[in-house]
Amino acid sequence: MSLRTLQGKIFASLLLGLAVLVVISLASDLRAVGRDLGAFRWALLPAILGFTLLNYLLRGLKWDYYLRRLRLGDGVGHLDSGLIFIAGMVMAVTPGKLGEVFKSYLLRRVNGAAISLSAPIVLAERLTDGLAMLLLMAFGLTLYPPARILFAVLLAATVAGILVAQSQPLSLGIIGMVERLPLGRRIAPPLRNLYTSTAQLLDWRILLISTVISVISWGCECVAFYYVLAGLGVNGTPLLLLQATFIFAASTLFGLVSFLPGGLGASEVSSVGLLVALVGQSVSAATTATIIIRFCTLWFGVLLGAVALAWFGRRHAERGDLREGQGGGGLGAAGSQK
Repeated sequence: MSLRTLQGKIFASLLLGLAVLVVISLASDLRAVGRDLGAFRWALLPAILGFTLLNYLLRGLKWDYYLRRLRLGDGVGHLDSGLIFIAGMVMAVTPGKLGEVFKSYLLRRVNGAAISLSAPIVLAERLTDGLAMLLLMAFGLTLYPPARILFAVLLAATVAGILVAQSQPLSLGIIGMVERLPLGRRIAPPLRNLYTSTAQLLDWRILLISTVISVISWGCECVAFYYVLAGLGVNGTPLLLLQATFIFAASTLFGLVSFLPGGLGASEVSSVGLLVALVGQSVSAATTATIIIRFCTLWFGVLLGAVALAWFGRRHAERGDLREGQGGGGLGAAGSQK
């Protein structure tokens, strides 16, 4: 994938995100949303962005931890590791954030690591992020009992997936069945590579450490949401922090399971609805809070990712990566092993 193509996809996602925000603003009261934005205490913005950056820092450390555990960090300094992680955030607007496997493509540009070996890091990140959101959501289940069914289903599916991945005979048996299918002999070896790396990252000790990191990191964005609500005049109480944590975690999960790019639409609508139901905000105030937190988390991350990607491209320009018209640099070629 050329840089120009990638920029086009990001721009299209940005337009989609803006369209979603405009629609929910019109559905509430555009003029009221404008008044709420004007009344927001913008002095709290540094704190909101600060907690968001802390989330990115901790998740970046988790990415690097995974990288070193798989012994894929040869020739990758901490600066390059950080740039790869942040650059991957430009793909946060892909369905389920699975486009963040782009980080494996960038890693291959640095040290030639096979994408089939490093891609499981992205899967482990999504899994532990999902576990963290479920745990954060669990704190507020008493606030909104209807969410208990979804919570139970997601938790059961997650645990089942972990147990299947940790069962080597079962997983290798499934890969063996795939190998007997047409074209199976071509995809079975990469699948075995994927499974080998995934199984290492889902070791209980590594899973526990990375999940704790995820709970703390995403908890920081829940605190950021708390400050957004406080900035809109909601009394800053422990109850508000609990509500902010539940609503942010639940709306993020709703966006994830919707499999829409960046959860666009699903996250916003669920956030507005839960704010009205639990915090008692007006629809316009809930819409305003949702707009602010989405810009300070999702779109702030995409912006940082674009900057990091440009920086990475300059650092490794001599290798021809991310430059227009270079052969072998596309994501289409990224699925093969080096």
